[in-house]
This record gives sequence, structure tokens and C-alpha cells, in this order.
Amino acid sequence: MAVAAATLATACASGPQAGGPELDGESPVHYVALGDSYTSAPGTGRPVGSPGGCDRSDNNYPHLVAAALEPDTFVDTSCGGATTEHLTRPQQTADGTNPPQLNAVTPDTTLVTVGIGGNDVGLVELAGQCAEVAADGGECGESAAVEDRVGNTVAAVASAVRAVRDKAPEARVLVVGYPAILPGDPAACADVLPHAPGDLAALREGLDLLNHVLEQQANTHGAEFVDTTSATAKHHLCAAEPWIEGLESTTGAAPLHPTAAGERAMADAVLAALGQR
Repeated sequence: MAVAAATLATACASGPQAGGPELDGESPVHYVALGDSYTSAPGTGRPVGSPGGCDRSDNNYPHLVAAALEPDTFVDTSCGGATTEHLTRPQQTADGTNPPQLNAVTPDTTLVTVGIGGNDVGLVELAGQCAEVAADGGECGESAAVEDRVGNTVAAVASAVRAVRDKAPEARVLVVGYPAILPGDPAACADVLPHAPGDLAALREGLDLLNHVLEQQANTHGAEFVDTTSATAKHHLCAAEPWIEGLESTTGAAPLHPTAAGERAMADAVLAALGQR
């Protein structure tokens, strides 16, 4: 598989070991959160920050983590629609310009969480497109293309993690993976989503591959990977108690994005990685 080969090649490259200050309750904690809409969490709470087009919620996982840690400083620069490019370049939104997210990271930063890469792959967009195709009785048949999409993000993810480490060489950097949006068995979504089983399987495979890339690049470039899939596996969007919105929102959260409960689960996974759970 192209993705496996690419990640293996990068993983074998020499790189710094994951490290950074321990959260001992005595050393100052300066926390910066970076990421896309799975981090900003539109509709899960009260909108905060500017520009408004970033759709940051005061109930997203960075804010929940900050509430638990009580850091000396906390900055959330996450923004809906962000790609890895927007860590180092401005992002235009409907309500203004979000500066490069890495502008908030300084040598004094001691903790960084970053959740990025999903928009580079375009899995949520693809899921919506396949739903439209399925409504007309068709099937996307994007299995190979999903793997190609993820494979094309390897270099961008690697560059993103390196950029964070370069800005804050002494910080503890956590790359936060994506939660379980879809179940392993497409049949569980038969009465919930219109997608053909093959499309659902391909989308789930794409998500798993993306998380694999994020984990490999975190490990290679001196960061840590936070698995949020395990914590949400029983609460995918087709579950009896979903923590991911469906194609139409019922809680106010964005479609195909974590609900407030999903963000809580992601926050708990981050806190557990930090030894706070």
C-alpha cells in the first residue's frame, strides 16, 4: 500500500524523541491549541474568539483540557476548514482572516495540541458527496482514491509536526487523532446513512489510514500521538448513543463532526495522555 510504504519510509528516518516538560503542577504551563473544525468544534458551545468564521466553541476539547489544567496561559487558534497549510499561512474565513496558527506558538510554549490533516484529505467532503450519489442510487467507488488522498498528506503532516517542534523545541507536543466517525462494520449504518456499504468501508479505511499517518509522523518528529478512536469507538454516528453528528445536525454541532460529548471524550483522551486521568 502506498500509504504504508510512505509512512514506513518516514518513520525510519532519524528524529528527536518525544519529550517536553511534565505537568507537575509546579512548572508554568503555556498551552496553545492548533487545529481544524474537529478541534474548534462548531456548535458544541458558545462561539469564542475571532474571526467568527473559525467557529471555535468554548466547549471544544482544548477549552476542556485548559479548564482541567488551569494553565498560566492558553491560546486556541483552531479554525474550521484549516489545512496543514494554515499552520504557517493566513486562512480566509467568511468573517475575516485567521492569522497563521503557529504565530501563537513561541519558545516559551510548554504544551501544544494539534489536530490537523482531515481537510487535506477531504474525507468529510467526500462523505457528503457520496451521500448525494447514494441518494440517486449510485456508489462512489472511491476506495483507491481514498488511499491516494491520505498518501498525499504524509509530507504535509510531517512538515506540520516539524514546524510546531521548531517553534517550541522545549514544548510537549501532542498530535490529536480523529475520533471514530464510522463503525468497522458498514451494516451498522444501514438505517442511518444512505451510503453504499463499499463507500462506508472506504471512508472508514481512509480515516484509519489518516490516523496511522498522524501517529507515524508524531512518533518520527518528537511528538506524541493521542488516540481518540478507541475512546469513541462505541459512539460512532450510527451507534445508539452517537457522539458524532449525522448528515443532519440534531444537537447543533456541525454535521459529521463531534458533538459536545464527543469533544469531552477527546479532551479526556488528551488529559489521559498528559497523565491527568
